[in-house]
Amino acid sequence: MILPAIIGALMIVIVLWDAFETIVLPRRVARWFRLTRIFYLSTWIPWRAIGRRIRRAKTRESFLSYFGPLSLLVLFVIWAGALIFAFGILYYAAAQRHDPTLSHFSTSLYMSGTTFFTLGLGDVTPHTRAERILAILESGLGFGFLALVVSYLPVIYQAFSRREVNIVLLDARAGSPPTAAEIFRRHTGPQGREALRALLHDWERWSAQILESHISYPVVSYFRSQHSNESWLAALAAILDVSSLLIANADDACARQARLTFAMSRHTVVDLAQVFYRRPLESAPDRFPPADLQRLKATLKESGYEIRETEASEKKLTKLREMYEPFLQALAAYLQVDLPPWILSKEITDNWKTSAWGRISGFAASREQEVTVDDHSD
Repeated sequence: MILPAIIGALMIVIVLWDAFETIVLPRRVARWFRLTRIFYLSTWIPWRAIGRRIRRAKTRESFLSYFGPLSLLVLFVIWAGALIFAFGILYYAAAQRHDPTLSHFSTSLYMSGTTFFTLGLGDVTPHTRAERILAILESGLGFGFLALVVSYLPVIYQAFSRREVNIVLLDARAGSPPTAAEIFRRHTGPQGREALRALLHDWERWSAQILESHISYPVVSYFRSQHSNESWLAALAAILDVSSLLIANADDACARQARLTFAMSRHTVVDLAQVFYRRPLESAPDRFPPADLQRLKATLKESGYEIRETEASEKKLTKLREMYEPFLQALAAYLQVDLPPWILSKEITDNWKTSAWGRISGFAASREQEVTVDDHSD
């Protein structure tokens, strides 16, 4: 029974190598064929398709938010099941002509399952030397696999928590959802420029943290934010918009920091698009039509920011946008995330100003605020 033994051993190597690349290896794996990649493509695409059919935004976002945590648990089950099945094949191959107890594949599979989870029931035991060696290997592997899974989950949730802290901090500084116009409008006054420079400095580091955590653990990208009008991708879009506008229209300390933040944020977006094998979408809808540009210019002038209304600055802004927006659009389409515009068509209440208690207790100032609470608070 050499062929079944080869198949079983090959399955074990494939599963263990896939788990190593997914959990332990802290870098992007460019190889096309991977169990984890096949699993996420075959599950996320239909899950996303079902989510698109849900009309209510809050319900749709809640449905999509289940995928990230649930996919982790299902992936662990698939790995464990594949290892048990592979060892069952090895037991079956080793028992032929020597051990009638494990000569039936169902019994070999049962033996593999009890050994992998170190149950030690004793109703089926190994008899030959090969079976004993396999039992020792599988029990040790099962114990190590479970320990690795238990240690992996806190790492994932720590990366998710660090990301969400940065997004929540952006709420009062950029609005809900975050937009370039709101960032400029909320950083006015004598210390406005310095506050904006500090914000861009912080997001240079935060973009690097997102890049490192999401490349090492791509599953974090599927974890949704607490509010339906916030996401890590929307936050990066707003920061890139602000940085590109400053680079094209200013030449001061804030613009110099904007260049550094733009470089890091674009690096993050492009590399993550490569992680998910997403080609840039050149034909995506324009996030910044000419009408919005005029409204943004008026808002910036009211906030004390001067915009160079020259052909050179507009060309530079267009060139900068072409460097990141197609990758943003590709990631947004894949992850089913809405990208924010450069400027909102109407004022929307920030998440920190809303609560279900405010609506129920009658503290909402208007019917419009009640709708905002219903749609965006959790």
